[in-house]
Amino acid sequence: MKGNEAIGEGAVRAGCRYFFGYPITPQSELTHYLAKRLPEVGGLYLQAESEVASINMVYGAAGVGARVMTSSSGPGISLMQEGLSYLAGAELPSVIVNMMRGGPGLGNIAPSQSDYFQATKGGGHGDYRLIALAPNSVQELFNMMKKAFELADKYRNPVILLTDGIMGQMMEPVDLEEEFEVEIPQKPWAASGKIDHEGKNVINSCFVIPEEMEKVNIRLQKKYFEIEQNEPVYEGYSLEGAELILVAFGTASRICRAVVEKARAQGIPAGLIRPVTLWPFPSGGFEKAAVQAKCFLTVEMNAGQMVEDVRLAVNGKAPVHHYGRLGGMVPAAGDVLEEVKRLYYGGAVR
Repeated sequence: MKGNEAIGEGAVRAGCRYFFGYPITPQSELTHYLAKRLPEVGGLYLQAESEVASINMVYGAAGVGARVMTSSSGPGISLMQEGLSYLAGAELPSVIVNMMRGGPGLGNIAPSQSDYFQATKGGGHGDYRLIALAPNSVQELFNMMKKAFELADKYRNPVILLTDGIMGQMMEPVDLEEEFEVEIPQKPWAASGKIDHEGKNVINSCFVIPEEMEKVNIRLQKKYFEIEQNEPVYEGYSLEGAELILVAFGTASRICRAVVEKARAQGIPAGLIRPVTLWPFPSGGFEKAAVQAKCFLTVEMNAGQMVEDVRLAVNGKAPVHHYGRLGGMVPAAGDVLEEVKRLYYGGAVR
């Protein structure tokens, strides 16, 4: 399957029945797929007039307790930022797919990872967080949709799947044999029109009185702390004895895995940490690795956005360097290997 198609099928099998979105390259195949697939399972696909409209439709469907999603790429996700802040403020579970492309501005349709800040630091207004997941294969794109909807419901929070144009367009074998065990939780908070208790359910993120807004923020921060404690995930590769550790997510992590193998073959003790959750960031994995590591190298398709989180996680125990390509350019394994050699033999690893 194409990556975009795998996301669509994964969402359907995870219980998603509503999609509101607007076509934009390089994720348009996802909208095409769901336009056909959702009606087959009694769901609804609706192409909105804009990304601003689609994210507010997500707000409405999430508010009545439905499993709902949208998808877009750079410029479209930027237009959704106000709506994402509203979703977080109203604590509405939902899933957003960002198939990143080159920017800033209108940019191009080439793959990029330059929306990391936007996804992990909160691209809209206010003190809020999105759970951010970073798959690195078509199989993971399929599987991770179930995890995304489960986390969204568990914490009543938007979840963003942060991937890129390569992942959306590439084709790989996908195992669809094992059906998802989907158990959609009861949502007694939803504005469903059915009232079996005193009072009414109100979906709202507007609290005019500052003291009330502060109480909401304190509750949100407690929830975010719980997510940080329970949900960080990372994958380690060839970390035993690793002195130089590469750090990469998504497409870049596939490139870095090949680099680690080539470096090891040449006698360089390299390893790889792949954050699977970009927020919460898996700092614990770096604390363990920093005990033996003498140098970290982040490899990103951006100007060095994740490198800040890596430096915080390493906490000064080892230097952290960055290698990246910009504007839709993809790092070549050979070039990354040369950077590894430069650091290892040039004195960065002592």
